[in-house]
Amino acid sequence: MIECEGLVKIFKTDDLEVVALQGLNLKVEAGELMAIIGNSGSGKSTLLNTLGGLDRPSAGTVKVGEWDLLKITEEDLVQYKRATVGFIWQNNARNLLPYLTALENVEMPMMLSGKVDRDYAKQLLEWVGLKERMHNKLHQLSGGEQQRVAIAISLSNRPKLLLADEPTGSVDTATSDLIMGIFRRLNRELGVTIVIVTHDLTLASKVDRVVAIRDGLTSTEFIKRNPNMDAQKGFEEQTGGLQEIHEAYVVVDRVGRLQVPKEYLDALGISDKASMEFDGEKITISSPKKLGGGQDEEQKQSI
Repeated sequence: MIECEGLVKIFKTDDLEVVALQGLNLKVEAGELMAIIGNSGSGKSTLLNTLGGLDRPSAGTVKVGEWDLLKITEEDLVQYKRATVGFIWQNNARNLLPYLTALENVEMPMMLSGKVDRDYAKQLLEWVGLKERMHNKLHQLSGGEQQRVAIAISLSNRPKLLLADEPTGSVDTATSDLIMGIFRRLNRELGVTIVIVTHDLTLASKVDRVVAIRDGLTSTEFIKRNPNMDAQKGFEEQTGGLQEIHEAYVVVDRVGRLQVPKEYLDALGISDKASMEFDGEKITISSPKKLGGGQDEEQKQSI
């Protein structure tokens, strides 16, 4: 469903240039339910906006289904956003029109596409648990109910891909669990591919695959392990125990680059370079070996 290779996104102003994505690689299979995590400024929201057709990529490859988002025309981009991708924002003001009922909000994207299906709109609201609330306006709904309306809206034109940016960021734990249950059901019954960007590691732990982004690159993948295996330690401070149910993998790109977790590098005193040894079975990364005169081995050999 999604293939990004060497994806670059640069934001430019008159006196400033920010590289938000620095050659990111990512693949998401059709029908997958996965999460993307990362610190503020890591590039995860830029990635989601690019996949949603809200930001245009600067370079590289980014394909969603049959669409090439680097080469897509403005006319085709409108069709892409209407028919292929659904988007859910954390801020409900971006999802909903307050003067319409829940049902009318779900029907609005259908109207823009010229094919209103009221029965399907009602079915979507039933799926998200709002059968009895579909004729209420937004001020009559709680924040969690509004977010469930937003999920129904995102599915109104039967998209193949659903993108959710912090969908549980403004709701309580019980509502977060309810929303995650809705995502799982929609993924299972409709086969829609769902990508969730979140800071909520509890939410991330409930999907089969989690991709961590750091400095505009994919750095680590967490893939759900056999629940009978012993939990391993590592990245615990960064991931809040995510590894207790997921196996962690450092991502290696096609030219052999990888991002070693910063806490590992700090523990070894590694800053700009490291020593590596291969014994036929494993690779060992260590701090540069110091030789006479304070020069490390690599520096001396180059001299």
